Amino acid sequence: MDNYNRTAHKKYSLNVHLIFVTKYRRKIFNSQEFNTDLKNIMHFIAKKYHYKIIQMETDIDHIHILLEYKPKDSISNIVKILKQQSTYYLWLKYNDYLKQYFWKKKIIWSEGYFASSIGKVSQKTIEAYIKNQG
Repeated sequence: MDNYNRTAHKKYSLNVHLIFVTKYRRKIFNSQEFNTDLKNIMHFIAKKYHYKIIQMETDIDHIHILLEYKPKDSISNIVKILKQQSTYYLWLKYNDYLKQYFWKKKIIWSEGYFASSIGKVSQKTIEAYIKNQG
Protein backbone atom coordinates (compact mmCIF):
# COMPACT_ATOMS: atom_id res chain seq x y z
CA MET A 1 0.00 0.00 0.00
CA ASP A 2 1.36 3.43 -0.91
CA ASN A 3 1.12 6.65 1.08
CA TYR A 4 -0.67 8.74 -1.51
CA ASN A 5 -3.87 10.70 -1.06
CA ARG A 6 -6.56 10.00 -3.62
CA THR A 7 -9.59 11.77 -4.98
CA ALA A 8 -11.70 10.90 -8.03
CA HIS A 9 -9.20 12.51 -10.42
CA LYS A 10 -6.01 12.95 -8.41
CA LYS A 11 -3.34 10.95 -6.64
CA TYR A 12 -0.84 13.01 -4.70
CA SER A 13 1.58 13.32 -1.80
CA LEU A 14 2.46 16.95 -1.08
CA ASN A 15 4.55 17.81 1.95
CA VAL A 16 6.51 20.95 2.70
CA HIS A 17 9.04 21.90 5.36
CA LEU A 18 8.36 25.48 6.47
CA ILE A 19 10.41 27.74 8.72
CA PHE A 20 9.02 31.02 10.06
CA VAL A 21 11.39 33.41 11.84
CA THR A 22 10.24 35.99 14.37
CA LYS A 23 10.44 39.66 13.39
CA TYR A 24 13.86 41.09 14.33
CA ARG A 25 14.74 37.52 15.40
CA ARG A 26 13.18 38.26 18.78
CA LYS A 27 13.70 35.36 21.17
CA ILE A 28 10.04 34.93 22.14
CA PHE A 29 9.85 31.13 22.26
CA ASN A 30 11.34 30.86 25.74
CA SER A 31 8.13 29.93 27.56
CA GLN A 32 6.77 26.38 27.51
CA GLU A 33 3.20 27.67 27.89
CA PHE A 34 3.59 30.10 24.97
CA ASN A 35 5.19 27.42 22.77
CA THR A 36 2.44 24.92 23.58
CA ASP A 37 -0.25 27.47 22.78
CA LEU A 38 1.48 28.38 19.52
CA LYS A 39 1.54 24.71 18.48
CA ASN A 40 -2.11 24.25 19.45
CA ILE A 41 -3.06 27.36 17.47
CA MET A 42 -1.11 26.12 14.43
CA HIS A 43 -2.89 22.75 14.63
CA PHE A 44 -6.26 24.52 14.95
CA ILE A 45 -5.58 26.68 11.88
CA ALA A 46 -4.26 23.72 9.88
CA LYS A 47 -7.35 21.66 10.65
CA LYS A 48 -9.62 24.57 9.70
CA TYR A 49 -7.98 24.77 6.26
CA HIS A 50 -7.58 20.99 5.77
CA TYR A 51 -3.80 20.95 6.12
CA LYS A 52 -2.12 18.29 8.23
CA ILE A 53 0.81 19.17 10.47
CA ILE A 54 3.04 16.10 10.57
CA GLN A 55 5.73 17.55 12.84
CA MET A 56 6.37 20.94 14.44
CA GLU A 57 8.95 22.34 16.83
CA THR A 58 10.06 25.76 18.02
CA ASP A 59 13.56 27.07 18.56
CA ILE A 60 14.23 30.28 20.46
CA ASP A 61 13.40 32.58 17.49
CA HIS A 62 11.80 30.40 14.81
CA ILE A 63 9.47 27.48 14.19
CA HIS A 64 9.81 24.44 11.92
CA ILE A 65 6.63 22.91 10.49
CA LEU A 66 6.34 19.79 8.34
CA LEU A 67 2.94 20.08 6.68
CA GLU A 68 0.87 18.03 4.24
CA TYR A 69 -1.35 19.99 1.86
CA LYS A 70 -3.68 19.51 -1.12
CA PRO A 71 -2.97 20.30 -4.79
CA LYS A 72 -5.37 23.27 -4.76
CA ASP A 73 -3.31 25.01 -2.04
CA SER A 74 -0.32 27.23 -2.79
CA ILE A 75 2.58 27.36 -0.37
CA SER A 76 2.55 31.16 -0.31
CA ASN A 77 -1.13 31.14 0.69
CA ILE A 78 -0.54 28.48 3.36
CA VAL A 79 2.24 30.63 4.83
CA LYS A 80 0.05 33.75 4.74
CA ILE A 81 -2.81 31.98 6.53
CA LEU A 82 -0.62 30.39 9.22
CA LYS A 83 1.29 33.59 9.94
CA GLN A 84 -1.69 35.96 9.95
CA GLN A 85 -3.99 33.82 12.03
CA SER A 86 -1.36 32.67 14.53
CA THR A 87 -0.38 36.32 15.04
CA TYR A 88 -4.00 37.28 15.67
CA TYR A 89 -4.67 34.50 18.19
CA LEU A 90 -1.36 34.89 20.03
CA TRP A 91 -1.85 38.65 20.45
CA LEU A 92 -5.34 38.01 21.84
CA LYS A 93 -3.95 35.80 24.60
CA TYR A 94 -0.43 37.17 25.11
CA ASN A 95 -0.80 40.90 24.53
CA ASP A 96 1.27 41.98 27.55
CA TYR A 97 3.96 39.37 26.92
CA LEU A 98 4.34 40.25 23.23
CA LYS A 99 4.42 44.01 23.92
CA GLN A 100 7.81 43.42 25.58
CA TYR A 101 9.20 42.35 22.20
CA PHE A 102 7.10 44.21 19.62
CA TRP A 103 6.10 47.67 20.78
CA LYS A 104 4.96 49.42 17.57
CA LYS A 105 2.77 46.90 15.73
CA LYS A 106 1.03 43.65 16.51
CA ILE A 107 3.46 41.48 14.60
CA ILE A 108 5.28 38.25 15.33
CA TRP A 109 6.74 36.93 12.08
CA SER A 110 9.32 38.33 9.69
CA GLU A 111 8.12 38.86 6.11
CA GLY A 112 10.06 35.97 4.59
CA TYR A 113 9.94 32.24 5.07
CA PHE A 114 11.77 29.06 4.13
CA ALA A 115 9.92 26.36 2.19
CA SER A 116 11.28 23.09 0.86
CA SER A 117 9.28 20.33 -0.75
CA ILE A 118 9.63 16.92 0.81
CA GLY A 119 9.71 14.01 -1.59
CA LYS A 120 9.63 10.33 -0.89
CA VAL A 121 12.42 9.64 -3.40
CA SER A 122 15.63 11.41 -4.32
CA GLN A 123 16.09 13.76 -7.25
CA LYS A 124 18.40 11.22 -8.92
CA THR A 125 15.68 8.57 -8.77
CA ILE A 126 13.19 10.93 -10.45
CA GLU A 127 15.74 11.94 -13.11
CA ALA A 128 16.46 8.28 -13.90
CA TYR A 129 12.74 7.47 -14.04
CA ILE A 130 12.03 10.33 -16.47
CA LYS A 131 15.07 9.50 -18.60
CA ASN A 132 13.91 5.90 -18.98
CA GLN A 133 10.38 6.78 -20.12
CA GLY A 134 9.23 6.08 -23.69
